[in-house]
Amino acid sequence: EYNAVKEEMAGITQKVAALLSEGIAPGRIAIIYKENKYGEELAAYFRLKGLPVYSKRSINLLEDPFISKLVTLLRYLASEHDTPYGGDEMLFEILHYDFYTIPPIEIAKLTVEVNTKKYGGEQTSIRKMLSDKANEPAKNLFDTGLNAGLKNASSIIESLVADVPNVTLQQLFENIIQKAGVLPYIMQHPKKIAFMQLLTAFFDFIKEETSRNPFLTLEGLINIIDLMESETIPLPMQQVSGSDKGVNLLTAHGSKGLEFEYVFFAGVNASSWEKKRKPGGGYKLPDTMFSQATARDDEELRRLFYVALTRAEMHLYISYARYKNDGKEMEPSMFIAEILEEHTAISAEKVVVSAEDLFAFQSLQFTAQAPEIDKAEEDFVARLLEKFVMNVTALNSYLKCPLQFYYQN
Repeated sequence: EYNAVKEEMAGITQKVAALLSEGIAPGRIAIIYKENKYGEELAAYFRLKGLPVYSKRSINLLEDPFISKLVTLLRYLASEHDTPYGGDEMLFEILHYDFYTIPPIEIAKLTVEVNTKKYGGEQTSIRKMLSDKANEPAKNLFDTGLNAGLKNASSIIESLVADVPNVTLQQLFENIIQKAGVLPYIMQHPKKIAFMQLLTAFFDFIKEETSRNPFLTLEGLINIIDLMESETIPLPMQQVSGSDKGVNLLTAHGSKGLEFEYVFFAGVNASSWEKKRKPGGGYKLPDTMFSQATARDDEELRRLFYVALTRAEMHLYISYARYKNDGKEMEPSMFIAEILEEHTAISAEKVVVSAEDLFAFQSLQFTAQAPEIDKAEEDFVARLLEKFVMNVTALNSYLKCPLQFYYQN
């Protein structure tokens, strides 16, 4: 039993670090929890502490910021193809994307000029103004013209808008990745492996939809995405981070079928387990109305709890916190009480994390540290090479340009 959630995370981090210093292989250690957000926060601390970590989590691609940018680009192209100069709000956002590295002040000046002309009664738009200025000849030798980033963005947009009715949906998406600067952006980003996983998963979704309907248009794809978002239908993807030789961070669901020498079963509080599924909100309904459903839910949770408990081969640590980080009191899960009641030889041990250790742990979040990507990239390339066969074409490609061979294959 820990006093607060941060102390629980600090205590687990200390215990894991101690095990690693004793020579225990990181892959033999697992931390299991109910909700992804607990693991995400703990993983961030592990990385800052320099502890190897390996985690898998299911995400909704449509909620990822990087994929959201690509969806907005697709929406804008569909809008401009349907109603020219009608997507100014989206274009204003797109110009700020870090694919283009356009100074925000340049976008602001362009927008002010557009709005001034509109206020004066002139029909114009950001796209039209961009195109006009990009193709405007220099007034004199000292006229630098439109900002280079804006000029490049204008050229890209006009090219992609022209592609909409002339290429397949798959080809259009490939053109966006190549022409809009997305691929160079990914290759230079510290999180390039994660971004490439996201991009590949989203492209697979587009290919799957076009295989179902070979005549699917951009407008049709946007309608599918809109429907998924309105009906809260996720576009799932299993995101992997870190090396598979690191300490395993898993949800209770994700731990099924796996076993580890050391298991830390963390965050075992009622707020994460049974209380989340209680019906009603704002008013109380008769208990009998949900008695059968509640019993079924309890059994499902109990089975999941049992799964997490039985992942340990030799050592199992179950932990919970008494208070949230904001000081609000929390209760341990009802399954903790059941364990203590049935196994009287077991008792809850109160763990105190010293103020110095807690301070050192909390200060990690303010430590600037470059992300560890070398090992992730090595593992990523290794998986790609598992099925790769060197042939004459591949050899000639390598001899022509090794760097080009690396990115193409």
